[in-house]
Amino acid sequence: MSAATREELAPLVAFLEPLNAAIADADRRLALLARESAPARLLQTMPMIGPVTALGFVSALDDVTRFEGPHQAEAYLGLVPSERSSGEQQHRGRITKRGNTRTRWLVEAAWRIRRSKHPELASLNTWADRIAGRRGKRIAIVALARRLAGILFAMWRTNTPYAVGRFRKEEVAPAA
Repeated sequence: MSAATREELAPLVAFLEPLNAAIADADRRLALLARESAPARLLQTMPMIGPVTALGFVSALDDVTRFEGPHQAEAYLGLVPSERSSGEQQHRGRITKRGNTRTRWLVEAAWRIRRSKHPELASLNTWADRIAGRRGKRIAIVALARRLAGILFAMWRTNTPYAVGRFRKEEVAPAA
């Protein structure tokens, strides 16, 4: 790097260094909170679910027993399609985005799962591939986020660590 470029970037580097240190400190505090939280530790047994996602899910739902099932929790998080129906016609639209806006981090977790080559996530990726082939990549990601919310809910509700095939809908039907 030339001296002129270094001189030009010096104020930016000086600004970013304390910011990066503050972010690293926040990450350490979140990791400590996740280790102290039994539900967060449990949710982190699923590949690609880290302390931020686990703590966010736990804090968003607060008490898992207040929901009758995973579909109610998914709706609470706003991961269900909107519906504009009249008479016998049903028109389903984009996700409702109701509830806490920070819960949309599950969509980011779904992107991470889709990009993963982790063998324990192969069945989820195969399931999402089928949806992507029919409806498109973005719809498949939101569907995967909804499925992820259901799996995390079931893990927390039953106090069961993640295991491939344990959650009914995740299993992939054999190819014909």
